[in-house]
Amino acid sequence: MSNNVSETRAAIFTQIHEIVFHGKGGYNWNDVYNMPIWLRRFIHNKIADYYEKENKSYENAKNGGNGQKTMVNPDGTVNVPDFKAASKQYKKPASYK
Repeated sequence: MSNNVSETRAAIFTQIHEIVFHGKGGYNWNDVYNMPIWLRRFIHNKIADYYEKENKSYENAKNGGNGQKTMVNPDGTVNVPDFKAASKQYKKPASYK
């Protein structure tokens, strides 16, 4: 029984810590500790969803997702075909008038 209680307390304090830390100053520990459980769970889930979407977006961008082409390969070398294709759109004849 005492192990279950200590695990529950640890889960509650972890949830409070995550809301305060990832809330970026929007919440203080006392307010989160004293808020209704349903509201604390709601806020925790919203923050978790936000960071999950942000992480997916970051990973997608890092891997060249969303149909975006990258000029640099993951190994740091220049992606020559994409670079040539992108540079062609910027070539305009010089105008001195």
